[in-house]
Formats: sequence, structure tokens, C-alpha cells
Amino acid sequence: MQTTRWKAGGRAFAHITRFHPELTAFRRDLHAHPELGFEEQYTSKRIAEALRQSGVDEVHEHIGRTGMVALIHGQTRASGSMMALRADMDALPMQESNEFTWKSCRQGLMHGCGHDGHVTMLLGAARYLAATRQFDGTAALIFQPAEEGLGGARVMIEDGLFERFPIQSVFAMHNWPQMKPGTVGLNDGPMMAAADRITIEITGRGGHGAHPYQTVDVVLVAGHIITAVQGIVARNVRPLDSAVVSLCAVQAGDLGAFSVLPGSATLVGTVRSFDPAVQEMVERRIQEVCNGIAMGFGASVNVRYERIYPATINTESEARFAGDVAATIVGEENLVRDLEPSMGAEDFSFMLQNKPGAYLRIGQGMGAGNSTLHNSRYDFNDDILPLGAALHAGLIEQGMPLAAAE
Repeated sequence: MQTTRWKAGGRAFAHITRFHPELTAFRRDLHAHPELGFEEQYTSKRIAEALRQSGVDEVHEHIGRTGMVALIHGQTRASGSMMALRADMDALPMQESNEFTWKSCRQGLMHGCGHDGHVTMLLGAARYLAATRQFDGTAALIFQPAEEGLGGARVMIEDGLFERFPIQSVFAMHNWPQMKPGTVGLNDGPMMAAADRITIEITGRGGHGAHPYQTVDVVLVAGHIITAVQGIVARNVRPLDSAVVSLCAVQAGDLGAFSVLPGSATLVGTVRSFDPAVQEMVERRIQEVCNGIAMGFGASVNVRYERIYPATINTESEARFAGDVAATIVGEENLVRDLEPSMGAEDFSFMLQNKPGAYLRIGQGMGAGNSTLHNSRYDFNDDILPLGAALHAGLIEQGMPLAAAE
């Protein structure tokens, strides 16, 4: 475990620090046993065991397949309030390159985004809240499967998450290697972009590479589409707005057939945006550009535009509240309230479409051999586990405070 080089305050942080070694051991066990979305059987079992050992009041399993919700009742429940905290728990289909003892023991699977740490921070909060119960209301702790592209948050919602647990607000946080340990960042608007998938299928007429005039060359059409689509943002999106169009994969022909022009080609990519109006415009322009180019070359084209995740947008009052809570723990000087949004995507967005709330980033740094998210040498910084747990707990205690003694 790393030596802490930063300071945090508050009763919760001091309390949770006492069982920091246990949190670290738990996190590293999860790291060694990664599981993909909706396959988190080992992970869910370990979480449920830890929750029951912590003394939470209720554990509801199999919500959204492998997800679960734990309830902790406060010292009083006169307000009838219920606030939720969410942690994602799935891993990535990637091979780990680290050599430490807790590296993944499963070929081709890795906790390369820190979800093992997110789970552990929320479990640390659960243990503290169940022991102290210094709040008025009920804390709902959501352990969500399948964040990495499969929309586990949406599946939990469709499975009745908010009908079964009538929460008033929901909060989540993600580790951020680009920020220093001991820092927290957020803003009162977009935190993460909407993520859309585009698939462009081009059909022409194949033939001999020596006689291209007898063909409709889909490789040539694909080249023009790739070039033109990149110009949509530059010439259609206001500079004050934001969008990204990236064509990330091309499939056409056979590498062993150097003189054969293929009859079809497929392009796959992503669109990122914050504003629904920009999103709609980019979708329309992609269709128009592809149709026009294909027509000009005598080819046909089919464009599929799939909206995967909406933008993750914090609500103003909840973001301000979460920032105030963070400031009581790390100090205002270590809090960034106007954090720059990321063009990455997050399915916590589905929860924020249904409930007020906020998404935070907790700094973890890239020291001691650590790396960026989704990198084969990434590892969660165990040094920040008590801080993340205390921040979760602070949201509950300050969001549902006990009435002052008369």
C-alpha cells in the first residue's frame, strides 16, 4: 500500500482509514478475478458477503441480472428520504501486462478501468454507514453490472430499480489517473459525452484490379467517405459546441488477393457529443454525406446509427451539493468545480436521465507505474480507497442529516 502524501479530513475518513488494509486486500482480490458485464458471478458473491458482514439492513440481488442493491437505514427515518450511491463492477476484455501478485488470473480479462476500486470504495462506505448510522433516511447502495458498453444501468432501470427503491437523488464517482490523489473534480453540467455507433456498409461491383473501369470500387468510395465524414464536425458544428466523429475500423477485400477489387466494404466508428441538437445534426449529415458520395460513384450505401449511451449530465443543485461535501473532506483548494468534460461515455447517464444527481471524478494519479484507463498496465491506486469511501459516506450524511438536538 502506498504512503499517503495528501491529507483528508472528517470523521468518516478517520474511521474508514482504520480498515484500509482490509479494503486493499478486497480490491486486489477483485482485480485478480475480473469478469465481463452480466457475468459478474464471483464479484457479486463477494460483494454480497461483504455487505452482510458489514451489517447492512437489506441486500437485494439479481437486479438487472447480476446487479444488487443494499439498503442501510439511518438512526432515524423521519424524513422518508432515500439517496443512492452507485458503483460499476465489470471488467474489460483485455490482456493485463502487469506482474504484481494480484494481476488478473483470467486470460484475456482485466480490471483496466478501476471498477474493482469503485466497488471497494462503496463497500467501505457501507461498512462505515452501517456502523455509525449518523443520518436520517435510507441509503441505497447500487452495485451495477455491465457498464463497459452493455448498458447495465439501463438494464437495472428496466428491471424496476427506481420503482422498487424510490430514491430522490443518485451519485457516482470514477477514478481519474490524470488528477492527483487527494483531489476531486466535477461540474454542474455535462461530465461525459453521448456515445453513438455508426456502421457504414458500401456495396459496389467487384472485379480485377487491372480493369477498375469495369467495377464500382468500394475501396475508393470508402476512402472518400472517410475523408468527408471527418469534415462534418469542422464545417457543421459551432466552435463553441463539441463533437467527435471517428471512423475506427475498415474491412474490405482480402489481404492475400492484391489484384482483386472487393464488392463490399464496411466502416465502423463512433460519434461523441453533449448537445442532443448537435447529435441529431451529425447523424443527419453522416447519412447525407454517405448517400451523396455513394451515388456519385454508382455504389449503394447503408448507414446504421445506434445511440448507445446518452450524455452524462449533472444536475446543478446536486453537483453543487456534491462539491460542497467533497470540500469538507479534501478542502476547497483540492476541489475542481468546473472540471472539463470528457468525450468518453458512461452509462450512469441513464440513471441521471431518471433522477437528479451528480457524477464525480476522484484523482488517483499515475505514479508508481500506474497508467491511464483501459491500458494493459493500469492498476487502481489503493491509497485513495478511504477517501472515496468517505466521500460516498459524506454524501449520505450531509444529504440526509440528522435533526439537530433540541
